[in-house]
Amino acid sequence: MSVPFLENMDELLARLREVYRQLHQQPELSMQEHKTAERIEAELAHLDVDVQRIGGTGVVAILRNGTGPTVLARADTDALPVDEQTGLDYASQIDGAMHACGHDMHVATLLGAIELLATNKDAWSGTYIGVFQPGEETAQGAQALVDDGLVEKIPKPDVALAQHVMPTEAGTIGTSAGPVLSAGDSLKITVYGRGAHGSMPHNAIDPVVLASSIVMRLQTIVSRETKPGEFAVVTVGALHAGSKSNIISDRAELLLNLRTYDTEVRKNVMTAIERIVRGECQAAGSPKEPEFEYYDQFPLTTNTPDVNTKITEAFTEFFGTDVVYETQPYTASEDFSRLPNAFGIPYTFWFIGSVAPKKYRKAVEAGTVAQDIPANHSPFFAPEIDPTLEIGIQTQVVAALSYLAKD
Repeated sequence: MSVPFLENMDELLARLREVYRQLHQQPELSMQEHKTAERIEAELAHLDVDVQRIGGTGVVAILRNGTGPTVLARADTDALPVDEQTGLDYASQIDGAMHACGHDMHVATLLGAIELLATNKDAWSGTYIGVFQPGEETAQGAQALVDDGLVEKIPKPDVALAQHVMPTEAGTIGTSAGPVLSAGDSLKITVYGRGAHGSMPHNAIDPVVLASSIVMRLQTIVSRETKPGEFAVVTVGALHAGSKSNIISDRAELLLNLRTYDTEVRKNVMTAIERIVRGECQAAGSPKEPEFEYYDQFPLTTNTPDVNTKITEAFTEFFGTDVVYETQPYTASEDFSRLPNAFGIPYTFWFIGSVAPKKYRKAVEAGTVAQDIPANHSPFFAPEIDPTLEIGIQTQVVAALSYLAKD
């Protein structure tokens, strides 16, 4: 695929580097992205696009250019409650907030794609919709857009596209058909005992012992109830009980995180968790039924095979076979798929590298990638602006043109 207007982007890149730095300095947490939304609107103001707010801090830009397919491209906009430790001269200026997952880069690349398509309309025909989605980190944003009437307020897309920066070699692009990001579910479980003095355990039903038994038994869900070869993760991330060494509490709280690639496996894991917890409570003589609260639930991201093939072929033709590779599924989770699912349309989600090539290759050769390359959500996560920004803009444009380019 030849795209002449992608060959000289020096002026655009210079401006968007500054946009990226400023977004990085001013991160906003999930569903609080007010200034970010205003900045996006300001960047779009000089272009011939229809801009509207949907879902509170969501910004949707519609670029119409005659007849043809409709493509939706999404970028997430929220930051994380992390104190940045990168030492960058454009590090976060907001205490307790950091763009530690690259969403600022996603915003900058989609802004670049919209501008290039808006100023090169002779190369394509159809409709391009840029969705700047809030609240991805808490799984609230995509649903907020849907709840606020996204399906009724914009033209129905034929396909939806999204990308994510990862701690892999900058300049490379990873694609894959089928499950590419796991479903993610968080769960708070409260179990009840009977409180007493620490010196009188015979008068108590100890929720610490009960919770400990639950934690150990939960480990058998993956090792003994999940079919070998099928993927599932059950993590107990927190256990809270009591306040003093000589007091036996009357309750304990467990916080769990689940990851699966299959809806049936997901259902089975949830059923097993509740069965085990209820069984252990009964065995302990718990005076009250346990309580289960599911939250921060992320859907499975499973790429439509023919869309993934089309995008991968376009990337390979434009970037070359040495740049595009087949990625393995990640155990991270996303809420992007709620958007195409709401429309009932196919989609694909790909990854772009963000680590300086020399640094990444050195870590690979030494076998120290996990130790030397900060991953997403780390306080040290810092995408290499060049070439990540340029590649990210190009991937968005090339993916869009695979549907919208004039014959």
